[in-house]
Amino acid sequence: MLKRLLTSREMLLFGAVAALCALIATRFPGFVAPGNLLRVFNDTSPLILLAIGQMIVILTRCIDLSVAANLALSGMCVAMLNVAYPDLPIPVIIAVAVGLGTLMGMFNGILVWKLAIPPIVVTLGTLTIYRGIIFLVSDGNWVNSHEMSAAFKAFPRAEVLGLPVLGWTAILAIVVFGLVMTRTTLGRAFYAVGGNPHAATYTGLNVGRSQFWAFTISGALAGLTGYLWVSRYAVAYVDIAGGFELDVVAACVIGGVSIAGGIGTVGGAVLGALFLGVIKNALPVVNISPFWQMAISGAAIIIAVALNARATREKGRIILKSAEKPA
Repeated sequence: MLKRLLTSREMLLFGAVAALCALIATRFPGFVAPGNLLRVFNDTSPLILLAIGQMIVILTRCIDLSVAANLALSGMCVAMLNVAYPDLPIPVIIAVAVGLGTLMGMFNGILVWKLAIPPIVVTLGTLTIYRGIIFLVSDGNWVNSHEMSAAFKAFPRAEVLGLPVLGWTAILAIVVFGLVMTRTTLGRAFYAVGGNPHAATYTGLNVGRSQFWAFTISGALAGLTGYLWVSRYAVAYVDIAGGFELDVVAACVIGGVSIAGGIGTVGGAVLGALFLGVIKNALPVVNISPFWQMAISGAAIIIAVALNARATREKGRIILKSAEKPA
């Protein structure tokens, strides 16, 4: 049991994140100070939230490339709502953001489930649609900090026990979806559908419906992140979070989520996001151009996919050897 824990993908990735922090600390000891590590976690929280939703989608052998566009549209809508109704309570604004994100996720899920369109095609299309809608509703204009109410901007920055609400939201999502994926019928259905869709069908699971709920959860988390992102950075515009969907997919793959479906954990997705978060925060510290972040992320994805493929092949060999043993 201990050996399995020490050699697990999550433990190895945790070690890689710790080693990376230690390496950076050799040049800048302040990087590993508790306060700075909390700031790194807080900065990575939007990526963590989206990575959890993306992990669930990938588990079902799908992919959601529209999460960043969903985030941007939800964020723009609630920012404009705040400008029009500055006294609107924050819980109502959050509910609107989550509701909008959920509807967009449901739209993706319906197209995949009922029309049997490949998920990558669906979400590439809705990515463009959602970005276009942002331009239509905003007329290409920005919503700037001075137009937003103080309460709208203050919520994700408010500190509780030294950590902003944004960070606590990520922790809450980790706990909730950790329990959902390991302790509920829905969570087990996601794994079953991704692991073997044909076997899942024979056991009475509706593959399309499970994929629909995966997209719905991903959309809801994207909508929530849309409000948190816009309010934290106090700006909303058409290209907000442009290309961020690539970081989300990278976090999942680096965290051991198999692109073939059926394999992955909430902990792995979170550690993958933290790995990228540490890199993003460390690059300015060590005077490396931010453009290298894309190259490093791409290399990490290739290495992670190679490791996943090797692990799958080795597992297959073990199964075959076990079958060859005489009874």
